[in-house]
Amino acid sequence: MKYFIIILFIVTNYLDLPAQSKDGFQIARVKYQGGGDWYNDPSAEVNLLNFIQQNTNIKVDARYQFVDLSSDEIFSYPFLFLTGHGNIVLSKDEVYRLRTYLENGGFLYIDDDYGLDNAVRREMKKVFPQDDFVELPFSYGLYHSLYKFESGPPKTHEHDKNTPRGFGIFVNNRLAIYYNYESNPSDGWADAEVHDDPPEKREEALKFGTNIVVWALSQ
Repeated sequence: MKYFIIILFIVTNYLDLPAQSKDGFQIARVKYQGGGDWYNDPSAEVNLLNFIQQNTNIKVDARYQFVDLSSDEIFSYPFLFLTGHGNIVLSKDEVYRLRTYLENGGFLYIDDDYGLDNAVRREMKKVFPQDDFVELPFSYGLYHSLYKFESGPPKTHEHDKNTPRGFGIFVNNRLAIYYNYESNPSDGWADAEVHDDPPEKREEALKFGTNIVVWALSQ
């Protein structure tokens, strides 16, 4: 697996992380079957990566890229991003590959764009049958890795009136999957005109996304 050793140095908010490659850190969008719109808001990762480059010392490759879980290409990325509405279905081969990826240092971030919760929990149970999602306390390091989120995930996009929550699955005490529900920060990463989120909400969402990346790379 082509991962680089990641060392995190934060001194007076100075962040210095080695790049994933000579072109910089990349995020790969997960393409999946089942009918969910895995491809929505392609500007999201590009804007997040640009924000990260502007506000940290992480060199990025700010392009929209997607990867099929059935491909060995997933092992080229330390950070996968999965989102959408509706349904997800993983084949046995995809389950095996995703588990292998996560057990060997990979990180998966899942953002429920709305209506994805049942499918996420069902399919991740296939990946790790012995593990359940655990809710992360507000004191958990991800919520404080660079920017402070004292109440956990922000409420970026209002779908229901439910409280935003963040969950994780750990592999050998390392957070391997982070999943947020009723929060939807990736809507705030998208171009401003897509969801008409106010500027302060978009900035909050971008800061939260930065925290996720910093935490994933520091583990």
